[in-house]
Amino acid sequence: MGSFQAPPAMRSSTLLETSCGYLLQELQMIWDEVGEDQLEREKVLLELEHECLEVYRRKVDRANISRARLHQELAESEAEFTHLLLSLGERSLPGRPEKMSGTLKQQLDSITPALRDMRLRKEERVNQFQAVQGQIQKISAEIAGQSEYDDSVTNVTVNENDLSLKKLEEYQNELQRLHNEKNNRLQQVEKYIAAVHNLSATLGMESSMIITKVHPSLNELCGISKNISDGILAKLNSTVESLQEEKQKRLEKLHQLGKALKNLWSLMDTPYGDRYLFSHIIDLLSVSSAEVSDPGSLTLEIIQQVEAEVKRLDHLKASKMKELFLKKQNELEEICNKSHMEIPSRLEMENILNLINSGEIDHADLLMSMDEQISRAKEEASSRKSIMEKVEKWILASDEERWLEEYSMDEKRYSVRRGAHRNLRRAERARVTVNKIPALVDSLIAKTKSWEEERKKVFLYDEVPLLAMLEEYNLFRQEREEEKQRQRDMKKVQSQAVVEQENFIASRPTTSNRRLSNKSLNGGFGNSTPSNRRLSLSIQQLGSNSINSATQSKSLIKEGKKVQGKRIFPLPNSASQLRDEAASVVSTFSGPLSP
Repeated sequence: MGSFQAPPAMRSSTLLETSCGYLLQELQMIWDEVGEDQLEREKVLLELEHECLEVYRRKVDRANISRARLHQELAESEAEFTHLLLSLGERSLPGRPEKMSGTLKQQLDSITPALRDMRLRKEERVNQFQAVQGQIQKISAEIAGQSEYDDSVTNVTVNENDLSLKKLEEYQNELQRLHNEKNNRLQQVEKYIAAVHNLSATLGMESSMIITKVHPSLNELCGISKNISDGILAKLNSTVESLQEEKQKRLEKLHQLGKALKNLWSLMDTPYGDRYLFSHIIDLLSVSSAEVSDPGSLTLEIIQQVEAEVKRLDHLKASKMKELFLKKQNELEEICNKSHMEIPSRLEMENILNLINSGEIDHADLLMSMDEQISRAKEEASSRKSIMEKVEKWILASDEERWLEEYSMDEKRYSVRRGAHRNLRRAERARVTVNKIPALVDSLIAKTKSWEEERKKVFLYDEVPLLAMLEEYNLFRQEREEEKQRQRDMKKVQSQAVVEQENFIASRPTTSNRRLSNKSLNGGFGNSTPSNRRLSLSIQQLGSNSINSATQSKSLIKEGKKVQGKRIFPLPNSASQLRDEAASVVSTFSGPLSP
């Protein structure tokens, strides 16, 4: 077995006692040699004892202080370690002993590496928090519109009591949300800027000045980050809306000018070469504001040019409006004359011309009204076409009837002369045509009544009701046939009277009787001649209504208008005259023939 070795502290204490014993012996020897008395010796020994105790006490106090300090350091280390675990959100640290044993220094030495590791981890976590929170503050400042922001993270305050990964993840999520919002805002800003560029190009404006006026940072030439605050977005939106409103106003202005220009071109019959310069304005009439995007298509210069052109054409239109109105008036009168419709009164047209000269009437409305009248006249003329064709046939047939009547009264019609054979052939054709007149008139009456019922108006022919003309013609034709029959009967009576007169003269021939007979015969035949003459005149008047005799037709219609309510075809009073003549002739010869 080995020898026992005392601890270092015990060995130091034994050495101190041995040294002190030697010193006391040496001091005794000195005192003995000096002859120091006993009291003095005891006093010095007591002082030495007190001094040794003081030294021991001081050493013990120092040792206690050192022990207390070690206890405190150990407690602080453990507390800091625990706090770091809590702040970092971790339950334990691998490698750290759960239960510590040994001296204080040993315990302190065992916790110091784990504590140092936790401090490093805390420093890294704080740096992560500072970076994330710094980015959050920076982006938040950009969103808030703070153009001047310190990029350093020294002003970032990190809550070191909560450095857990969960809290860090929350900050990272917030940072990601802010990143997304920033990107969205940047996209909105870029969208607004692009819209400003496009609208400015369309309107002929300087886009850089408009954008710089909203905020200088939006101009790429400034070289600073764009302001993406709510205020800037609102200003950009307001700017885009104002530009769109200006675009809409200019487009509406060009629409008005384009319509006016188109109407003026149509009214003035402007050639294509003069229209070509402003053809792009007419193209804008069929597009909306969203479809107009060509640069320079809605500039103020273009609007001023179109306004000047419209103003020029307006002045030119005022000088030519009278000519255009007269042209349309002539067109309307031509349609009415061709279809024998009622023509607008001259007084009304003269009043309109006076209004044109004085400038008190809207030219476009006037021409539109004239166009409407012309359109209605054309439509009515088209509806009258079939009737007018039959009226023309009727008038031509009436002319043939009149000619045939005159031809039948010609005593030399069968004589051999130049053109007699042609007249005979015409008479044959005329008789065929005249025989068709009753059916033609009946068909014309039926068509006219149908037209009037459909149109709810009277069918006028040269301002005279056509039905009245046709009914008057039928009445005239019927009375003329009756007149012819009476004439034939009268001729029989006259022939019989002549035979009786000749027999009477032959039985008692005297000069006075012959004179009386001749007078009676001359009177009877003379009274019948005016009747036939007036009948033929009446037929001649009917024939004079033909389309080929326009002047005579108008005079006849005017005469018919003057005597409204009277017959269009006047009949002579030949019926009563023939009755009187027949009675006179019978009475003349009844005396001598009676027994």
